[in-house]
Amino acid sequence: MAPSITPPLLARPFRLGLTGGIGSGKSTVAAQLGLRGAAVIDADQISRSLTAPEGAALPEIARVFGPELIDASGALDRTRMRELVFQQPSARQQLEAIVHPLVAQQTSRQVEQATVAGCRLIVHDIPLLVESGRWPAMLDAVLVVDCRTETQIARVIARNGLPREAVQAIISAQATRAARLAAADWVLYNDEAMTIEALRACTDRISAWFGL
Repeated sequence: MAPSITPPLLARPFRLGLTGGIGSGKSTVAAQLGLRGAAVIDADQISRSLTAPEGAALPEIARVFGPELIDASGALDRTRMRELVFQQPSARQQLEAIVHPLVAQQTSRQVEQATVAGCRLIVHDIPLLVESGRWPAMLDAVLVVDCRTETQIARVIARNGLPREAVQAIISAQATRAARLAAADWVLYNDEAMTIEALRACTDRISAWFGL
């Protein structure tokens, strides 16, 4: 949770990195902070828009990987891309080299808009914050939404209907819980005992700390 000290006085919005493993409740926290007036910048949403029909990343993806990686709707064929990455691990780096600079451009644009609008808090919702080396220097603090691995598994099975093995594979592909906690300035512990009402109360206190 946010410490009981006065927030720093900045001449710009406070830039808070928000991360957590799958099933941690990170998206719920982001949504609640947004409802309280924070500007939420969702890195995954930006990335998806760049590879959706008419997305800015598609021409370069087609040039590098071939037009067969674009599906009938004009979007990135994610199934084929996953297969390609599995067969050729270097393809992931090639794809990231195309998408990440565009995500950075879109992020900068949204930060500028939030700053001009006088927003006090910008929340960067970044699932792979710990895995990426470029984010820490761009943030004022990192909030990690944390829970036990078994809680993550149970939530994702209930929400998505995935088999346990599939959920465990997703968790294994993400940063470890220990690595996320090591990167945290603040931790919101959202385990099975935390009700949605209690979680909202926690995000309300965080929002109030920033004057929202």
